[in-house]
Amino acid sequence: MALVVQAFTFLHQYIYTRLHPTPSKSPEALKVGVISSAQINAAALIHPAESHPSVILYAIASRDISTAQKAKEQYNFTKAYSSYEDLLDDPEIDFVYISTPNGLHYEWAAKSLKAGKHVLCEKPFTSNAAEAKELMELAKDRGLVIEEAFHWQFHPAAHAWRQLLDSRKYGNILRTNAIMTASPAVPESDIRWKFDLGGGSLMDMTYALSFTRYALHASTPKQIVSVSVRPSRGDPRVDEAMYAHVDFEAPNGGDVHSRIYTDMARHKLGYVIPRFWELPSIEVETEKAIILFYNAMMPHLYHYITIVEKTTGETKTIKQYSGGPLWGKVTTSTGEKGGNHYWSTYRWQLEAFVDAVKGNTPAFWVANQDSIWQMECIDSMYKAAGLPIRPSKEVSSKKGK
Repeated sequence: MALVVQAFTFLHQYIYTRLHPTPSKSPEALKVGVISSAQINAAALIHPAESHPSVILYAIASRDISTAQKAKEQYNFTKAYSSYEDLLDDPEIDFVYISTPNGLHYEWAAKSLKAGKHVLCEKPFTSNAAEAKELMELAKDRGLVIEEAFHWQFHPAAHAWRQLLDSRKYGNILRTNAIMTASPAVPESDIRWKFDLGGGSLMDMTYALSFTRYALHASTPKQIVSVSVRPSRGDPRVDEAMYAHVDFEAPNGGDVHSRIYTDMARHKLGYVIPRFWELPSIEVETEKAIILFYNAMMPHLYHYITIVEKTTGETKTIKQYSGGPLWGKVTTSTGEKGGNHYWSTYRWQLEAFVDAVKGNTPAFWVANQDSIWQMECIDSMYKAAGLPIRPSKEVSSKKGK
């Protein structure tokens, strides 16, 4: 029920910005430019930036100037632009947030880096692994920060969950089972169904793969056992649903069998009731327990980590909304040690991103190599399914063009 979770996040972000005062901006605050007028902008960047003392909402660009002007007035941006190129030509902007359709991520991330801007780019990072490698090399050559916005990984709950797995208190990991679905279905008119724009369930619902690899500290699969696809009726190159069995190397050196299920049109129960309870989650079986991270995608809204011991049936529940293994010792930008319990995953992400841009060591970071591995996994799963990987877009070498 991923779409419902996202809707509640918009509401959550709106409420917390109304209940908590906007902090004064520091003299060294970074100015952000937003590329696109996507619906996700408010929850993913705008509201988090409002509560961060070192980020100023400076500019937003849309292909339609009236749309950009509307966003400028609504969210108090300083400038609105009618083209992404004009935004990138603005020397005042320190970093950009890219929320274009998937198939355009590479183009605008590359142009942003060539314009001297740091980049926070929505997931999936690019259309394919080749593009991901090129972006990382470009960022390295330019000495700029680029980050894939896997926001869930920055939340204290994710860190508490992985610490539990890493502790081996319940033995080694035997298998994982990750799921992300949309019920009711993603609307047919949505860009997520368009092949040339990087559409498909594995691309858009790449969280399920991310949950799996994060739990295992995994790179790429040792073996893709099987992949079953339900193709889109509108375009058979686009996966409406994917059901994959993949073997990864376990942290202890053994093999872990992982099931990954993504579905952009999950059928309703009895063809009537949407599966509102089916939130993006992952179950991990260890030698001694079954460990479930429920709503791993948006744990700030609601989550739980349950540990059911195999021999006794005893159940323990863990929740972590602030502090935790990584953030617990960190004094954050607003002065609170361990952060705030009402922060969204996106707000935790922005906290880390600003630290990285300012040359500080963030509490958590999605390594550039990890983003390359993620795209390599996606490419290999599409190939195993007999589907084409998402096409690359050629980008001019001229800055901002």
